[in-house]
Amino acid sequence: MISVVIPALNAEARLAPCLDALVAPALDGLVKEVIVVDGGSSDKTGEIADGFGAKLMTAPPGRGGQLKAGAAAAKGDWLLFLHADTVLEEGWAAEAAAFIKDNPEGAAVFTLCFDAKGFAPALVAAGAMARTRVLKTPYGDQGLLVSKALYEALGGYADMPLMEDVEFIRQLTKAKGGGALIVLKAKAVTSAERYERDGYLRRVIKNLTILTRYFLGASPEALAKAYR
Repeated sequence: MISVVIPALNAEARLAPCLDALVAPALDGLVKEVIVVDGGSSDKTGEIADGFGAKLMTAPPGRGGQLKAGAAAAKGDWLLFLHADTVLEEGWAAEAAAFIKDNPEGAAVFTLCFDAKGFAPALVAAGAMARTRVLKTPYGDQGLLVSKALYEALGGYADMPLMEDVEFIRQLTKAKGGGALIVLKAKAVTSAERYERDGYLRRVIKNLTILTRYFLGASPEALAKAYR
């Protein structure tokens, strides 16, 4: 039923836990296939994907293009776009299956959580979820579950190196209204590496600045350089 599409680039440190969370739903028949779209890794990303039985594709580096390529090859009626450093918590599949049953052509994201303990990561995650619910601007770290029919009707992901997630959701809410995007309770546990490296406050300001620049017309290519 679900084709999972994961863009990856030198993701060997994080990919295995991401894929491991998909094994049980695959055995139960909910996950039809897992497609890892590699952007030219020089590490063991491909070997890890192959070891889990995922379909390995290659595409030029750039998250939007990789997601687009994976979606084009997907055979499932539903698409789950997932970052390689995000792990869906146990029990996610039951909630996803219930959502699919009740929303034949819908879209949903998961509840963001970081793989770090403490007040700062919890506060940032809470802020991200408030932004998701109020402004309808989730990031790709939260995953995206969407019917393939709806995905294709909206034109799919744009081939852009950054903000492809924001742009797709903007098209979704423009076409279907603010209630088109559902927030699932299951957590998407995402790497806090960038926040730990840069400092939580500094990273939040950086992300909001990049988002604001995008809405003001800055090119995704320029924003991708600033995002690192």
